[in-house]
Amino acid sequence: MSDTAPWLVVGLGNPGPGYAGNRHNVGAMVVDELARRGGVSLRTHKARAVAAQLRVGTGPGGVPGPAAVVAVPSSYMNESGGPVKALLSFFSVPVERLVVVHDELDIDAGAVRLKRGGGEGGHNGLRSISSSLGTKDYHRVRVGIGRPPGRMDPADFVLKDFSPSERKDLLPFLLDDAADAVEQLVTVGLLDAQQRVHAPR
Repeated sequence: MSDTAPWLVVGLGNPGPGYAGNRHNVGAMVVDELARRGGVSLRTHKARAVAAQLRVGTGPGGVPGPAAVVAVPSSYMNESGGPVKALLSFFSVPVERLVVVHDELDIDAGAVRLKRGGGEGGHNGLRSISSSLGTKDYHRVRVGIGRPPGRMDPADFVLKDFSPSERKDLLPFLLDDAADAVEQLVTVGLLDAQQRVHAPR
């Protein structure tokens, strides 16, 4: 893998204002936070996405972190694979430097976990990406939203907005932690980042 190749950080979600506050869109919210930190604006890209180029995080000695493209597909979640494949091609990013940020039902709300490869856990965005790329071997930043209450269908739960109390007491910290996790992943590598991000608080 070339050390000079950029990273591609993709946040998953559904397009349009009606979905913007959904739990399913938390990946896209994390990319918005990374763009804010980098002082850049996401702009429409021909790969059916909005994207921006920036330096992610801070490397050793306080130097700016590695070059990266942050992006959110403009397609619906279950069609994320096409835009991701097109972005990888356009920016000449190897799949080893792809980071997909997505909501995760099987992780407690407020927790963030990092992994590379593995299954999709029923996540339609991941399933589309794995299918389009022909591999599951890419990095994931899994943003915990927890399980639905009672007997609510998980499909309904992920398409509901974060509650007012969650928007106040959970979401700002969750987005901050997830953006930090992306920065750790691209600056120090997966294993070191996992030790830092997964450490008990």
